[in-house]
Amino acid sequence: MNLEIDEVKQDGNATRLKLDGVVNIQTAVALRQRIKPLLNETCREVHIDLIGVRFIDSAGLATLVEGLQWSRAGEGRRFVLSGLSENVRDIFELAKLDTIFDIEDGKPA
Repeated sequence: MNLEIDEVKQDGNATRLKLDGVVNIQTAVALRQRIKPLLNETCREVHIDLIGVRFIDSAGLATLVEGLQWSRAGEGRRFVLSGLSENVRDIFELAKLDTIFDIEDGKPA
């Protein structure tokens, strides 16, 4: 089970991480290692594009919650999720995480 993470710097102080694969206990560490430095830099917005994610487990959810917490520690930062498949969205809804994350509907830019 692999997770590919492509990083795209966007206009201004925003970065998009496009994920492809499975976010689970084995791959969540790599995701954490990509998110944390972004929120320690001058990056004001981190967009996590989950369009290629087929499955996410509790370790993956915990990593995204950590990212959200890190972003909230800095004033004026945004941590946005997009591209949730129906299966991934169901997991967020079951965990009631859909109410705490900024989730953009539709295909990301």
